Amino acid sequence: MTDEAVRIEGNTLRLPGGVAVRFMRTLRLPESGTHPLPPGLGEFPVRRVADFPDTVPEAWRARGGVLLPVYLREAMWLSFAGTTRPAALQVGVGKVCAVSGEPWSERLTRDPQNYLVLPRQPWLDGINSGSGTVRQFVAVPLGLGATVEGQITGEEVWGGVQLRSFPLGAEAFARWREAQGRLARGRARTLPGSALGGPPVVGAAPAPSAPAGGPRAAAAMGLGVGGSMRQEVYLDDRPADDWSREPGGRVFVHLVTPPEWRRITGEAPPPSPVDRAAYTAAGLPWFDHYDDGAEDLAPAESLAAVEPVGDWLGDDHEPWKPPTDQQVKHLTRPRGEPVEDGDW
Repeated sequence: MTDEAVRIEGNTLRLPGGVAVRFMRTLRLPESGTHPLPPGLGEFPVRRVADFPDTVPEAWRARGGVLLPVYLREAMWLSFAGTTRPAALQVGVGKVCAVSGEPWSERLTRDPQNYLVLPRQPWLDGINSGSGTVRQFVAVPLGLGATVEGQITGEEVWGGVQLRSFPLGAEAFARWREAQGRLARGRARTLPGSALGGPPVVGAAPAPSAPAGGPRAAAAMGLGVGGSMRQEVYLDDRPADDWSREPGGRVFVHLVTPPEWRRITGEAPPPSPVDRAAYTAAGLPWFDHYDDGAEDLAPAESLAAVEPVGDWLGDDHEPWKPPTDQQVKHLTRPRGEPVEDGDW
């Protein structure tokens, strides 16, 4: 694998095989009850580690990848909109699989399933910890034991988020492409002159010059869990040998505090997270998603036992007013620069 395997287009990570991943800001849920999907409140900015060799920690240079800024207890979700072909995507939180709760593996496994199936899985908001539910991704510093990594492994060594994509094998891809061709020909007959899509726009704006001061240890962040929400993690219904045995690409995503983001990149961090109560009081939408053609994975027992960050850091939630039924929108399933990899 070369350092051209993963690229940034704007704030979207592009992994080989047509996989697109965006990190989305969102409202943090209460840690009791089960809730609709919170809204996306814009993208987290994403930058290459390689662009800041003088200010990132040496260990980060060795791991390569990208970095993004998160506030203490800020919530996020991963969007896969823009993924153009079937792929299996592993998602690690501190090198613990967010789907199975097992240690990070170099291979795809089916028992338990340790990957997401794209593009059927449109997003992932948290760890697979309940039947038809996930626990929200919430940022916390390493060293407190509150991360998923700390609670599952007893150590906090890695932090961040890890992604690895596996494309379809040659035969399975040929079958899929032929099926897509039949669909496209059918659409062309019923929608004459309709566009079937154009080439992607590649390239990210150049990063600003990093400030002087030299590298030092950064306040690394990891992901713990917050409230529960209704979201399925879909079972793979393809034959296991449809997937390539070798990954198409992988990337290490470092999470940093806003002050460290400013020091490393010279950029202003995003504004602090939106107040949840104000969002709901304004009548703005929450979401519900259901795919009646897909089967939900069983919950991962180890992930179900992970305690929310409030149990570690104390509860700081304002009083919770749930959205009205009219605010919950029901959704159906929708159809740059290279990132250097390193040792991790």
